[in-house]
Amino acid sequence: MKTLTAGALSAALLMAGSALAQSAKDVEWPTYTADLAGSRYRALDQINAANFSKLEVAWRFKTDAIGNRPEFKLEGTPLEVGGVIYATAGSRRGVVALDAVTGELMWMHSEREGARAAASPRQLSGRGVSYWADGKDQRIYYVTTGYRLLALDAKTGARVPGFGTAGEVDLKTDWDQEVDLTSGEAGLHSAPTIVGNTIIVGAAFREGFTPAKRNNTKGYIRAYDVRTGKRLWTFHTIPKKGEFGYDTWLNGSAEDTGNTGVWTQITVDEGLNLAYLAVESATGDFYGGHRPGNGLFGNSLVAVDLTTGERKWHYQLIHHELWDYDNSSAPLLMDITVAGKPVKAVALPSKQGFLYVFDRATGKPVWPIKETKVPKGDVPGEWYAPTQPIPTKPAAYSRNGVAESDLIDFTPELHAKALDVAKNYKLGPVYTPPVVSTSPGPLGLLSYSAQGGTNWPGGSFDPETHIAYLFACDACLGAYGLQKPPAGLSDMNYVVGVAGQPVNMIRGPGDGVGSDAPPPPKVVAPASGGGGGGRLTVDGLPLLKPPYSTISAINLDTGEIIWQVPAGDTPDFIRNHPALKGLSIPRTGQAGYQIGTLVTKSLVIAGDGAVTTTAEHPRGAMLRAYDKATGKEVGAVWMPAPQSGSPMTYSIGGKQYLIVAISGGAYSGEYVAYTLPN
Repeated sequence: MKTLTAGALSAALLMAGSALAQSAKDVEWPTYTADLAGSRYRALDQINAANFSKLEVAWRFKTDAIGNRPEFKLEGTPLEVGGVIYATAGSRRGVVALDAVTGELMWMHSEREGARAAASPRQLSGRGVSYWADGKDQRIYYVTTGYRLLALDAKTGARVPGFGTAGEVDLKTDWDQEVDLTSGEAGLHSAPTIVGNTIIVGAAFREGFTPAKRNNTKGYIRAYDVRTGKRLWTFHTIPKKGEFGYDTWLNGSAEDTGNTGVWTQITVDEGLNLAYLAVESATGDFYGGHRPGNGLFGNSLVAVDLTTGERKWHYQLIHHELWDYDNSSAPLLMDITVAGKPVKAVALPSKQGFLYVFDRATGKPVWPIKETKVPKGDVPGEWYAPTQPIPTKPAAYSRNGVAESDLIDFTPELHAKALDVAKNYKLGPVYTPPVVSTSPGPLGLLSYSAQGGTNWPGGSFDPETHIAYLFACDACLGAYGLQKPPAGLSDMNYVVGVAGQPVNMIRGPGDGVGSDAPPPPKVVAPASGGGGGGRLTVDGLPLLKPPYSTISAINLDTGEIIWQVPAGDTPDFIRNHPALKGLSIPRTGQAGYQIGTLVTKSLVIAGDGAVTTTAEHPRGAMLRAYDKATGKEVGAVWMPAPQSGSPMTYSIGGKQYLIVAISGGAYSGEYVAYTLPN
C-alpha cells in the first residue's frame, strides 16, 4: 500500500468507521489503552477540527483529599464503562468511581499500608485500574502502592471476598524468590492486564540510576485467575538454571542480577493466545560489569502463551544495555498490509526513537533489523556487546545521539558557547558507551537521556488507516559519568557521578514518597538527567537545538514517516529570551517525557507538557488537536496545568467527552472532563 496523500487520507478518515454501528465497545474506554491491542483509538468524531476550540469543562475532580497530602504527579488514564469513570487518585492510590456525565463521586476505596507503602519504590496514584465483568459480576482490579493486587466490586468499591485472601493477593509472595514483605523492592504503576479470566501483572523497581545492590529483586511476570486469585504461571525474565537464555548471562551472573521487570502496559492478542511483554533492563542502568553477556530477557520483547506463560518467541532490542533505554511503551498490536500481504504485527516504540515492528505470531521482523557495529568503551571491568540491532524501517523518529550539529544554533555566538560546554563531555551516536568521569574531562557521556524518545505513555494506532502516532522528547539530554561509589552507597563497582563532586543516590523523575511517611530529602548527582546544575544549558537556553519534542505519524503499511510536527508551542523562556530578541524562532515544541496521544476518527489529541503564557491565553497549558492527515494544529483548549496523564474519550447519550489528568509545579492532581456546549 502506498503512502496516502494528505487529501486522500483526509477523505479516508472521514469515511473510516462511518458504516460501523457504535456498540458499547466503540464508545466506552474499558482498558487503560482503550483495548487489549494498546491502540488508544476511538472512532468518535462529534468533537472535531471545526469545534475543538469550543470545548468547555464538563466537570473536574480534584484528588487532594485522597491521601495525606496533595499529589503533584497525577499520571492516570481513567476507564469509562456503563456511564461510570474508574480511576486511581491521590497519594495513597485510592480508587474512585465517578458519574461519567457529572463527575459526581459514587464511591472511593483507599488502603493504608503503613511502612510497606513508605518503603515502596513505586508510589503515589499510579496510572490506572482494570475492569472485568462476566455478565453477573463487575470488578475493578488494581495494584496498591505496597504491591498488592486488589479486587473491588465495581458497584460499591468493597473488596471481593472470594478473590485471594479477603479480596487481595500479596504480590510479594508466591514469586519464585524471597522478598521482604515490608522493605523488599517491588511495585507497579501500571494497570494489570485482564483477558478472559486471566490477570497478568508486571513488576517495577525504584526509579533512578544508582541501585543499592546489584542482586535486586527479579522482575518475574505472573498471571492469576481473575475469580480466585490463584497463580496460573510465572515467566522468569531472568532465566533460572536449565531454562532457555540462562547461558546468555556469563559467569553465572543470572544468579545475582535483578530488575528486568515489565513496568509498562502488557498487551494481548486473544486470537493467537499470546501476551506481549516489553521487558526492561537489568541492574544497573549504566554499568553492567557484574552481568557480562547479552542477558536475556533484558530489553527484549517477549511473546508468551496466555494459558501457560511459555515463551513462544522473543527479540532482544538492546544487548547488554548500558543507557537506561529500558522498554517503556506498551506494544501496539496492528493488522497491516505490507507489499500487498496482510501482516499481523506488533510494534514497540522506544526511548531510542526506533519503532521495532515484528510479525506478532512468529517474531520475525517485518523489515530487516541489522546487527550494527557500535563503539566499545573503556570502563574497567565492563563487558561490551560488539553490535546492536538497528531497524532499517521505519527511520528513527526522534533524536537518539548527540553530535556537534545537534547543539543550539539560534546564533553563532550561542553555538560557540554550546561547543565550549560540550568539549567537557563525550559525544556520539546512539549506543555510544558511558565513560568514567575525570577532571579534566570527559566529565561524562553527553547523550540522549533515559527520558528521551517515547516513554511510558507509549504510542497510538489507528486500525482504519494503519497509521501510528508517536510523541517523542527530542531535548531530553543527560550527562552520565561513572564513579566509584562511596562506602555504603551501593555494591556496584561504578555508579553515576561527576569527578570532583559528591556522588549521591539518584532518584528518577517524579519519585514519590511513602503515603505514611514524611517526604525524604531529594538528592541527585550533579550533571545528570537533563540539567547538570546548569552545565547542559547555554545562557539558560537548552544545549540542544529544537524541536524539543515532536509528534510523528508513521504509515505501518510502508514504514514511512508521513509527517512530523513540533509538539506544543514555544516555551515562554525561549520566546522571551533576550538573546533571541528580534529573531524569528520557528515553533519549537516543549520538552517532556510523559505526553500520551489520543486518536479519534479525524484528530490526534495531546496536551502541553509545560506552562506557557501568551496574549491568547493566561498562564497554563493547552490541550491540542492535530489533523491526522497533515499534523496541522486545528484547535486548542486551555488547561490550568500541563498534561500529566494520557487523555481518553467516550460517548454517553450521543455526547462525546474527553478526560485528561493535569498536574505539576504548584498545581496538584486533577482530572478534567471536556465536552461541547449544549
